[in-house]
Amino acid sequence: MVMKTRKMLQTKVLIYLSLIGSVLSACTHSNGSNEGSSKVNKPDIDLQAAVMSSNVEAVKQHIAAGTDIDEKEPFFGSTPLITAATFNKPKVAKALIEAGADLSLKNNSGSTALHSAAFFGRIEIVQLLIDANADKSSKNNFGATARESIMGPFDQVKPTYEMMRQQLEPMGFKLDLNELEKARPVIAIMLQ
Repeated sequence: MVMKTRKMLQTKVLIYLSLIGSVLSACTHSNGSNEGSSKVNKPDIDLQAAVMSSNVEAVKQHIAAGTDIDEKEPFFGSTPLITAATFNKPKVAKALIEAGADLSLKNNSGSTALHSAAFFGRIEIVQLLIDANADKSSKNNFGATARESIMGPFDQVKPTYEMMRQQLEPMGFKLDLNELEKARPVIAIMLQ
């Protein structure tokens, strides 16, 4: 039991650190260059920043310009799709999925976009990923599938969610704990 609790705490800390890394990268990393000879210019806003700000048009412009939509941010390895799942950006997630984003890529804690969407109760994005045939059996670095990451009692993880919400709200992170508590069993069923 102690080992299981320790493992859950380690998972919570790594997820939190991954989120912080995604946020820091999106806020500090800028890529206004237009490498290569493409007919469509990259927008002035970095792809990760476009994802975080729900700028679907800039995301589509990056896609048209040939930006690597699977490029991981340097701190914790989150792809734009993982960021979209974490920060609940379904329109952005849909654009990335339709453009062929790799659904199997993992961040440094081994979480895929499906893990992130499930953990944060993003039902719409979970459905988009399921419809795109995301691998439900993929395990993170702690041996948990997306479904397994939400199977524990909500009361045990609620303090972690509260901490994440408090720290990340200034950066656009929204998380309604009442809705999240209701979403977890629905997502668990979706991921069976």
